[in-house]
Amino acid sequence: MTPDTSARLVAPAVQPDEEPVELSLRPRTLREYIGQDKVKDNLAIFIEAARGRHEALDHVLLYGPPGLGKTTLATVIANEMGVKIKTTSGPAIERPGDMASMLSVLSKGDIFFIDEVHRLPRVVEEVLYPAMEDYVIDIVMSKGAGANSVRLPLPRFTVIGATTRYAAMTSPLRARFGATYRLDFYDHEALKHIALRSADILQVPIDEAGAMEIARRSRGTPRVVNRLLRRLRDYAQVRAAGRIDQPTACQALAMLEIDELGLDEIDRKLLLTIIDKFAGGPVGLDTLAASISEEPETIEDVYEPFLLQLGFIQRTPRGRTATQHAYAHLGKPLRPEQAGLFS
Repeated sequence: MTPDTSARLVAPAVQPDEEPVELSLRPRTLREYIGQDKVKDNLAIFIEAARGRHEALDHVLLYGPPGLGKTTLATVIANEMGVKIKTTSGPAIERPGDMASMLSVLSKGDIFFIDEVHRLPRVVEEVLYPAMEDYVIDIVMSKGAGANSVRLPLPRFTVIGATTRYAAMTSPLRARFGATYRLDFYDHEALKHIALRSADILQVPIDEAGAMEIARRSRGTPRVVNRLLRRLRDYAQVRAAGRIDQPTACQALAMLEIDELGLDEIDRKLLLTIIDKFAGGPVGLDTLAASISEEPETIEDVYEPFLLQLGFIQRTPRGRTATQHAYAHLGKPLRPEQAGLFS
């Protein structure tokens, strides 16, 4: 079982107590949605064309690291199309009948959003294939030798799938999405504007320098921006007359043990394990996971994406290695035999 990492301040996964606040901070239109400009530009044309023809959108697949706004973007698409959205997740649909019942209540143009679509059971996927391609579902009416099925037509609707593991999806399922978009980590400027927008909604006094300090340490992830903003609001209320400026942000984030690049204690532990215990690597994923008491999937899906983005680790055929940038950030000297490798 994968351990719960959502308690980390810099974790990209949503925490249960955050959901009401997250809903209030989410943008509702493409105009309000900050960042992901290439995806937005393509979607704007895609949506306007579908509305002009009075047609349902083609099926859309959104993929990328967690916390970047895939669920938010699905809701924005529904708002822009003026249709209803029904939301579920891959692990929640266990039986073909569950999928059939959800599909049977959709109306024309509706959006059926499936989070973690790569985790759909294969028998459930089989029901989804004809629904996405031919807008029909086959319902088995009985069992045994006399079993027969009834084919029911569906209105034209749109499936929006979201996944953090694009490669884990089956090829037949991927092929049924007409539009596929990757969401990338946000740059600091976009995250600063997200911090300013969220602060305005939450009525938190903040200046641009304070917002940029939050942005720099938010790991390219809007969800982390909003979480840090709420923690800094508490700190500012108690220690800084309620206002978040750069000195206040730096002091609060230092107290939270989040460094200037957004690394927390667990990130540093992973890097130091590679450097100190395994001489900088390479070290196999399973060995590394056992050394820090984590699951391999947690390292691969939660910790590594941002460390790879920073260029602090590399994946090699022989395992994970720490880079020169990681040594420099942690203040670790290179061994003589490594100097030639990084020169």
